[in-house]
Amino acid sequence: MATLQNNYFLKALRREPTPYTPVWMMRQAGRYLPEYRATRKKAGDFLSLCKNPDLATEVTLQPLDRYPLLDASILFSDILTVPDAMGLGLYFAEGEGPKFERPLREEIDIQKLKIPDVAYDLKYVIDAVSQIKKALQGRVPLIGFAGSPWTLATYMVEGQGGTDFLTIKKMAYTRPDLLHHILKTTTEAVTQYLHAQIEAGVDAIMIFDSWGGALSHQGYLEFSLPYIKVILSNLKMMGNKKIPSIIFTKGGGLWLQDQAEVGAHALGLDWQTDIGMARQKVGHQVALQGNLDPAILLSKPEAVEKEVKSILDSYGQGSGHIFNLGHGITEHTPPEQVDVMLKTVREYSQQFHMK
Repeated sequence: MATLQNNYFLKALRREPTPYTPVWMMRQAGRYLPEYRATRKKAGDFLSLCKNPDLATEVTLQPLDRYPLLDASILFSDILTVPDAMGLGLYFAEGEGPKFERPLREEIDIQKLKIPDVAYDLKYVIDAVSQIKKALQGRVPLIGFAGSPWTLATYMVEGQGGTDFLTIKKMAYTRPDLLHHILKTTTEAVTQYLHAQIEAGVDAIMIFDSWGGALSHQGYLEFSLPYIKVILSNLKMMGNKKIPSIIFTKGGGLWLQDQAEVGAHALGLDWQTDIGMARQKVGHQVALQGNLDPAILLSKPEAVEKEVKSILDSYGQGSGHIFNLGHGITEHTPPEQVDVMLKTVREYSQQFHMK
C-alpha cells in the first residue's frame, strides 16, 4: 500500500497538530460536477454507477483532480446498499429519491430479515474500495462509510426517503420489539460491512445518522445512539482499533455529550450547531468536523469567505477540527464556489496552527 503523502485529515481526527485545518466535503463526488454527470450518464443510472467499481473509482477521484486542496477522499457509494443487500429491492424512480419494493411493514417480514453475505452481496463496494485505494496512490486518505441502523431502518420501514417518519415512529411506540429486531440485525450487517471496507483499505470510517434528529430525546437515546456505539465497539473488538471513526447525526446538536461517549474519534456537526460551543462541550474528548451551511455555496464568493472564516474563528486555536459542510453539497452549487471555500480554509486556518 502506498504511503500517504497527505495525512493531515487523519492527524486532525486524532487531534494531533497539523499545519492548517484539513478539509473535505460530504457528497464531494456528486451532481454539482459536470464530469460526474457525464460518468453517471455513461452508467445509465445512479445505482448502476454505484455497482460498477471502475466507474465508482472514476467519480471518487474526480473532485480530487479538480480540487487539489482537498485533504481526503470518500468512497463513492450509497448508504442504502446495505438494505438493498438485505433483499428489500432498492430502486431510484426518475426525479424522485430512493424507494424499496419490499418495505418492512409486517411482523413476518421483519422476523425473516437476514444479515447479508457482505463478501458476496456487497462485493462490488469492497472491490471499489480496493480499486480506489490503488488509484489514489497515497495522495490522500480514503474514508469508508455506512448509514446508522436507525437511519437505514427509516428507509426500510417507510419504503422511501422524504417522509414524516410516522410509520416507523408508530412502530417505535407500539411495537418497539419489532423495531429493535430490525436495528439489531442492521447493526450486525453494518458492522460486517464496515469491517470489510477496512480490510479492503479505507483509512477512516464514518457513520451517517442522517435521520437521528427526527427522534425525540428519549427516542434518540434508545433507537439510534446505542446501536452506533455497538458498531464502534464491535469493530474495535474485531481488531480495528487504529482506524479513526466519525459519527454524524444531522439535527443531533442536542446530544453532543452523549455522542462523545460512544467511542468515535470525531463528531460531525450540522450548520445549526456553533462549532465553538461544541468544542467547549466535547472538544477535549473528540475531534469535530463541520460545519458550513451548504446553501452558502450558492451565494457570492465574499459571503462564502466570510462564513468560512467565521467557523474557523469560532473553533479557534489548535488541532482537532476537520472543515466540512454541515450536510452534503447541493447539486446546484457552482463548482468555482468550492474553490473559494477550499482556498479560504487553507490560507486563513494556518494562523490557528502556529507552533
